[in-house]
Amino acid sequence: MLIVALLVLSPLLLIAYQSSLNGPFFAESSRVDPGAWEYVLGARQFWRAFGTSAVVATGMVLIGVPLGAVLAFIVVRTDIPGRQVLEPAVLIPIFLSPIVTAFGYVVAIGPVGFISLGVRSVVGSVPWNVYGLPSLIVIAALTHVPHTYLYVSTALRSVNPELEEAARTLGAPPWRVALDISLPLVRPALLFSASLTFLLGFELFGLPLVLGDPAGLLVLTTYLFKLTTLLGVPSYQMMAVVALSIVVVTLPLVMIQRHLLGQASRFQTIRGRGLALRPLKLGRWRWVALTIVVAWLLLTVAVPLGGILLRSVVKGWGEGVSLSRVLTLDHFRGLADYPNLIRGIVNTIALGVIGGAVTVACYLVVGLTQHRWASRGVAVLDFMVLIPRAIPGLVGGLAFLWLILFIPVLRPLRNSMIAVWLAYSTVWLAYGLRLISTALLQVGPELEEAAQSAGASPMRVRWEITIPLVRLGLIGSWLLIFMMFVREYSTGVYLFGAGTEVIGSLIVSLWGAGGLDLIAALSVVSVAIVSVALATALRLGVRLHD
Repeated sequence: MLIVALLVLSPLLLIAYQSSLNGPFFAESSRVDPGAWEYVLGARQFWRAFGTSAVVATGMVLIGVPLGAVLAFIVVRTDIPGRQVLEPAVLIPIFLSPIVTAFGYVVAIGPVGFISLGVRSVVGSVPWNVYGLPSLIVIAALTHVPHTYLYVSTALRSVNPELEEAARTLGAPPWRVALDISLPLVRPALLFSASLTFLLGFELFGLPLVLGDPAGLLVLTTYLFKLTTLLGVPSYQMMAVVALSIVVVTLPLVMIQRHLLGQASRFQTIRGRGLALRPLKLGRWRWVALTIVVAWLLLTVAVPLGGILLRSVVKGWGEGVSLSRVLTLDHFRGLADYPNLIRGIVNTIALGVIGGAVTVACYLVVGLTQHRWASRGVAVLDFMVLIPRAIPGLVGGLAFLWLILFIPVLRPLRNSMIAVWLAYSTVWLAYGLRLISTALLQVGPELEEAAQSAGASPMRVRWEITIPLVRLGLIGSWLLIFMMFVREYSTGVYLFGAGTEVIGSLIVSLWGAGGLDLIAALSVVSVAIVSVALATALRLGVRLHD
């Protein structure tokens, strides 16, 4: 527990300390001074960024949560065609890197995007503007729908189907059953999803960087990123103030989520012997329901991925350009001309494969500590585990960079993948432990108790009983952590350097330099890696919606 506390609290305490200084913490001339707080809190740009983050987060809740709840009800509780395919497909956006998705939207529906030019040739103009606040809100909301779907669909599986069938027997249409029976019974999941979505709105970085920056739109994370080079040098103290401001907003939301999870069991209507979930028959409306789900998948998956794929195989694109004349694979061949790009691909795969396996092992140790441990220490550990959930990846990477610079013994890690791995593992601690805990809960306590009654030590019980029984769950957890590490980008932005390149941070760097061809090629590589891992997970029977 001490190690977890050090990993979680040390970076946050260092950020708080840095925010109280008038210069970098490593400078001998730095003194305690509230000037950074006065400057940032008195700056109009900070409050505009804060307001924009709040507006985007609110819009994501208003659009994404209702839509996610509707999709969950359609896929989980109705007889919509193709449910077995749709269930994993709905979660695809979670495993796509936001910076890749954002770039995909630009090349698909941007001013000279493939779809935009096709629409312009028909109607004479493009009826949307991908850059700006409205588009950012809509795209962010649509791409974060799976988070609501994930929790609401899980809750819906705990709803007694007899309650819905009774309403249908009395003549209630499916939409009335959903509004009056199903969704009210999963209210904690809806509230949890709303708080989570609002939290994710404040953590957005890739989407506002790509879709908002060209229009001069700043959110808190991009404002923090801009402060890196304010006045030509990193403004450490002001960066710390902004970073701490984000955590001040997100940490209470995480605590609210913790409370809501504790209340969820009060709404369970299936207890003891489970009941078969018989889908509600929609009749002719099942095709309307299928159209809703497919339309959302087209907008959130097909459009950005199609844009990325097409952009990666053309020399250039614009009005009047013939596709057949610009097809090429030179962008992929061009990756070989840049050793840092190849190194970034190798590092990303190694971080996912090796780093992911070591991370799962570390999470397993923490999970086993929590498992069947009847002590107040469990509550403390549980609280510690949740804290990283309140730290955006960008802030987490910055905090670990400063921690390495602050502690002399850690400075050799500055340009190593170990630093990146530590930051990734800490940022994804809450998610990873949830996966491990879910697997451990499948082990009945009577099996462990029988081994202990036979004289086996607790360590031997864990090694010979518990771990072998959850090995498939551990493999599934490793595959999911692998995908999270591959898609992660913001945590590596401040840890980016020679030898520590990963695909996500390279894309952020190339975006600033305007390297669209290389971004397209790297994005396809990233999507391909995630696709292989996702296909493997599904083949092994890993349940993505648990």
